[in-house]
Amino acid sequence: MASSHSLRETHVTKVIDSHLHVWASPRQAADKYPYFPGNEPTLPGDVDFLLKRMEEAGVDGALIVQPINHKFDHSLVTSVLEKYPSKFVGCCLADPAEDGNGVQQLEHLVSKMTNEVGKALFSKAGELGIPVGFMCMKGLSLHISEIEELCTEFPSTVVLLDHLAFCKSPANDEESKAFSELLNLSRFPQVYVKFSALFRVSRKPFPFEDLSNSLSQVVSAFGANRVMWGSDFPFVVPECGYKGAKEAVSLIANQVPLSASDIEWIMGRTVTEVFPGKWRG
Repeated sequence: MASSHSLRETHVTKVIDSHLHVWASPRQAADKYPYFPGNEPTLPGDVDFLLKRMEEAGVDGALIVQPINHKFDHSLVTSVLEKYPSKFVGCCLADPAEDGNGVQQLEHLVSKMTNEVGKALFSKAGELGIPVGFMCMKGLSLHISEIEELCTEFPSTVVLLDHLAFCKSPANDEESKAFSELLNLSRFPQVYVKFSALFRVSRKPFPFEDLSNSLSQVVSAFGANRVMWGSDFPFVVPECGYKGAKEAVSLIANQVPLSASDIEWIMGRTVTEVFPGKWRG
């Protein structure tokens, strides 16, 4: 699949960032889009700053993931999506409660994703054609049984594993087990992997070359058409710059090596297929 497209199609494929965040500037926060108390950002992450970085890096569009800085208030991200409908697609945070206990309920869902509410949300996402993202910040092994159960029971729901499911290149038995669990998820056709936030999963500085073997194995298991690049802007900016986040993928891929077609899928075609009809303008 990843090598079946013509050279003409390759040239028109857009570069799409599958994982970044935007939040209000301090002025916007004071005027209209307040930060959630205790989650005030320490980095600039407003859309104007992002657009400049994207232009410099040659990135055409992005999937915006709702930032924790605004918690369940999606008004800032919504305003960005409305202003730039051909450039951005949004990923929301689901607040499963309507009684003011959403934060506590969400924490419960994270620890027990296969409870009644979790399954209902996962099932409904599949019905609506909405991908579900998993952020396994404390390790894939803590969540693997729930993810496998959900994928088995609801095969029509697309799953996105953020940041390589936080699997680093294995350095011990525990990490080897987690990485094997990640590769084994390739047996579910609806599971996709974000090759994103490389600075979080690499043990080395830019260009994060220790991830070459990880990328090679993930592409071999899932296919390049189920792998997508993401920067984790703006957190990546002080690490290697936004442009560096994009360039790192090519530098890593050249070590594998991957074909030009594979890189094309990872850098934009995969996420465009997951969100059909977007980024076409």
